[in-house]
Amino acid sequence: MHHLVKYRYVHRDVDRHGNERIYFRRTMGQPKFRLPGKPGSPEFNARYEALLRGEVNVKASARASERAAAGTYGRLVDEYLASGSFGRLDILTQKKRRAILLGTCAELVAPGSKDTFGSMPLAAVSTANLRVLRDRKTHVPSAQVNRVKAIKALFKWALAEEKVPHDPSRDLTVAPAPPGGHHSWTVEEVRQFEERHPIGTKARLALGLLLWTGVRRSDLVRLGRQHVRNGWLRFTQQKNRKRKPVVTEIPILPELQMVIDASPTGDLTFLVTSTGAPYTLWGFGNWFRDRCVEAGVPGRAHGLRKAGAATAAENGATTKQLMAIFGWLSAEEAERYTQAAERKRMAGDAMGLLIGRGPP
Repeated sequence: MHHLVKYRYVHRDVDRHGNERIYFRRTMGQPKFRLPGKPGSPEFNARYEALLRGEVNVKASARASERAAAGTYGRLVDEYLASGSFGRLDILTQKKRRAILLGTCAELVAPGSKDTFGSMPLAAVSTANLRVLRDRKTHVPSAQVNRVKAIKALFKWALAEEKVPHDPSRDLTVAPAPPGGHHSWTVEEVRQFEERHPIGTKARLALGLLLWTGVRRSDLVRLGRQHVRNGWLRFTQQKNRKRKPVVTEIPILPELQMVIDASPTGDLTFLVTSTGAPYTLWGFGNWFRDRCVEAGVPGRAHGLRKAGAATAAENGATTKQLMAIFGWLSAEEAERYTQAAERKRMAGDAMGLLIGRGPP
């Protein structure tokens, strides 16, 4: 608990499965507010500081919008969450967007105020108000982007349903995301992970599945032997499953098959928890992060997908081949990798031109 000493009003709970949860609570008897991420992380510090400043109403429940009065921002959120438009989103997007929008309803309009955004009359919601919600995530760029996306989706729906006369989120923008995104693993980091987690361990199986299939975490936690047919994996991707389902079919490489055969697996999923249950998306992410820390590498699960795409492109994979492997519906994402690989090849071929040749 030493890492929590510098945080006032922060408490640590451990459930019966050994999972750690960290909460903010000023005094005993008051409701607890769970803090995201690890102590010291940008998302943890940003939410902790917001709680200290009084920008978040810790007494507002996660379903605050259900009690919101008619004609308020909170009621609009509740109606959107009950709409068919929201219901057609894939499950993961629903879960994330619901948490974001309900979170904005619980936030105070200003530090020390008794009013929440959920109770704000819809007619009073302006671009300036929405910028306040946006700017509270300035220190966590990815969270800020997701918050703006959720708010824009809310008002796009509201405008189409004629629940608002205009869209106050139209001019709501965010700063461009930092280049690079998730850390992409290097060959040396993969080797370092393999040395720490040899074949036969669950960690090595997870590495092999991520690196040699290119799947997202949301698909990885569901993959099992029922998806194998004649040496191929066939599954429907979880992302956009409801709106634009993508069926992926990829061969199981001999290297991956060797790791699978030598590893303990579950009945319905290759990867299972210590109790034999399939991992949740976030549960796997946290578990794999710990295995990366053990190996002393900075990468995480998503970075292996990036590394695989970069490696395939450098080995000559075309845009369409990358789209088939990684399940991308548009060429834009795949072309980032093929163009980067082409630039690397061209630079290698052209470097000799930097050496001038004098007359014979």
